[in-house]
Amino acid sequence: MAGVLDTVNSRTRLVGENRLEILLFQLSGPQLFALNVFKIREVLTLPALTQMPQRHPHVAGVIHLRGQTIPVIDLSGAIGLQPIEAKRDSTIIVTEYNLSVQAFLVGSVDRIMNLNWDTVQPPPKGAGRAHYLTAITRLENMRLVEIIDVEKVLAEIVPFNTRVSEELLEDPLLSKAHGREVLLVDDSPTGINQLRDTLAQLQLTMHVATDGLKALRMLQAWADTGEDMNQRLLMVITDAEMPEMDGYRLTAEIRKDPRLKDLFVVLHTSLSGNFNKAMVEKVGCDGFLSKFQPDQLVETVRARLQLLES
Repeated sequence: MAGVLDTVNSRTRLVGENRLEILLFQLSGPQLFALNVFKIREVLTLPALTQMPQRHPHVAGVIHLRGQTIPVIDLSGAIGLQPIEAKRDSTIIVTEYNLSVQAFLVGSVDRIMNLNWDTVQPPPKGAGRAHYLTAITRLENMRLVEIIDVEKVLAEIVPFNTRVSEELLEDPLLSKAHGREVLLVDDSPTGINQLRDTLAQLQLTMHVATDGLKALRMLQAWADTGEDMNQRLLMVITDAEMPEMDGYRLTAEIRKDPRLKDLFVVLHTSLSGNFNKAMVEKVGCDGFLSKFQPDQLVETVRARLQLLES
C-alpha cells in the first residue's frame, strides 16, 4: 500500500498542463473521495496511536513517524459522516498542507486517477456535503468522486490566524495599497475568506473568481473595454489547484495575452516545496506563497508597491 505513491516525482510534469492526479479512497461508506497526489506523502497502516487529553473530537490521537509527531484526523467524522474507529489495521493518508503535516484516517484506498482539470467541476449547490468539497468528477463508469476541501477541515480543527502584525501594518508604504484592486482566485471558500480577512487590513478592493477559467474570462472582459490592466489591478493572487483551469495554466494564459502579460501574478497555495518554486519559474509567476501566512502575504503586497515606486 505504501508503494502506491512511489512514482509521484515523475508526475510533476502533469501540473502546468492543466492535469492532475488524485488518490481515490473511501471513508465510512461506499462513496469515493479524493485528494491531490501532490499533497500526499505516503499511505500506510496506522502505527501505534497515542491519545491526547482534551484533543479535538475529530483528532483520533497522534503518531510518531520518522522523527515527527503527527496528528491523526478522522476525516469521515470531520466532514459530517459516520466516524471511523482507529484500529491496528486502519489505513492512514499522510499529507502536507500549508507547511504542516497531518494524517487522515480513512476506510480504504482505491487507486490513483489521472485526469484533466477541465473534467473537474465545482460541487452542485445544495448538495449535502458541498461545504466540505472543492470539486467533483466522475470515473469512466460515471461513478461520482468528491474532492474534499481539506483547508476547511483543517481550519475547523486548528483555526488559522489572519491578523497581520502591527509593526508591519505601520509601514507607511502600505498606505498606498488603500483602494487598489486585486483579483483573488481560489475554489475554496475558506481560502478566499482567509485572503479577504488579511487583505482587508490594507483596505484593498477585492474581486473574486472561484476557478482559473472564470478569472481569465473576467480579466479578458475588463481588457476588452480598453482598460489598462496594469493600472487597474495591483496583482492577481491565485490558488494552484482549481476546477476547470488550475493556477499554473491561468498564469500561462495571462502571459500569452498582450493586454494581460505584464500583470503581477502570485501563486498562493497549500502545496509547498521546491516543486512549486520550479513551476512558478516555468509558467512565469512573479511570486509564490504557501498558505496561510498573513505577514508574508502583506510583505508580498509591500514588495509589489515598492516595485511600482522604483
